[in-house]
Amino acid sequence: MDPVITLTIEDIAFGGDGVGRWRNEVTFVPFTIDGETVEAAVVERRRRFQRAALVRPLKPSSHRIDPPCPYFGRCGGCAYQHMSYGHQLEVKRGQVAQALRRIGQFRDVEVAPVVPSPQTFGYRNRITVHAEEGMLGFYELRSHALLDIASCPLAGDAVNAKLAELRRRGLPPGTHRTLRKGTGTTFEQVNEGVARLLLEYVGRHLSGDSLVDAYCGSGFFAHAFAPRLRVVAGIEWSEPAIASARRNAHPNETYHLGDVAALLGDVLRATHPDTLVLDPPSEGLTPAVIEQALTQPPARVLYVSCNPATFARDLRRLASAYRISEVQPFDMFPQTAEIEAVAVLETR
Repeated sequence: MDPVITLTIEDIAFGGDGVGRWRNEVTFVPFTIDGETVEAAVVERRRRFQRAALVRPLKPSSHRIDPPCPYFGRCGGCAYQHMSYGHQLEVKRGQVAQALRRIGQFRDVEVAPVVPSPQTFGYRNRITVHAEEGMLGFYELRSHALLDIASCPLAGDAVNAKLAELRRRGLPPGTHRTLRKGTGTTFEQVNEGVARLLLEYVGRHLSGDSLVDAYCGSGFFAHAFAPRLRVVAGIEWSEPAIASARRNAHPNETYHLGDVAALLGDVLRATHPDTLVLDPPSEGLTPAVIEQALTQPPARVLYVSCNPATFARDLRRLASAYRISEVQPFDMFPQTAEIEAVAVLETR
């Protein structure tokens, strides 16, 4: 039988687990809230920490609510349905601020309150489901076991209708399917409401009349701002995304297919942009990309990140040429542990 321990949750780590100490041993407990005293069963021991499963809150937080989804706690998609939405935003802001302090070594950078999502449920315009024999759904938390689901409360009505139809038709075991609100394989953002707010924010902070959009995808930022700019250049490694960007390009947009690390220097030299947008995957920027951004620094950099740790690390590396003027998080994925944040950087 797993040993049951009692501890107080001191913080919420990026990823969603509560963090406490039991006999000076760092303990991660999912589905808890900072300030709660809980009973938890130890399920895994490591050299520097242990993991435990929540048994019950002994002193529940005032922010604790009943999760509306029947799969919450087993499904690996959501981390915060047990937490009031206002507190979710506070937790996410704190995680960004903590990463900047601990990893970035920034002592005086203010993190703005998180921009909330207009919809906290029903906001996803696409989901990917997996099939096994007689089951269709999502993977369980920290597991390759499949959880059979009838509907997802994060998905919009149109997506859940397609899920119901797919359940009737069936899907071959071992395969997966992405279900979208619309038709085709478009590259729209998952949460359209927050995507619009993110576009507005980035648009307000553009400098000058030229833009390089690194990791541009299908042109989310570039297409939106091209009509007001003299020249726009995008860089992206994905052929389907670049093909989509080129199909919808304005005359002043140019797109380059390839690795950002290999192409950024040449594109910066050719374009001399006033603004550089960096929107890398969760791994963040490679040293080569940072070196090129520092060698030919545009007046302004807008760094868009989905990972507070690599965000803070990269901002520290860019600090020799840039100062941070603003940090603005966005809640692109309510109920989940995901965080989107934008840093506005100005040359020193």
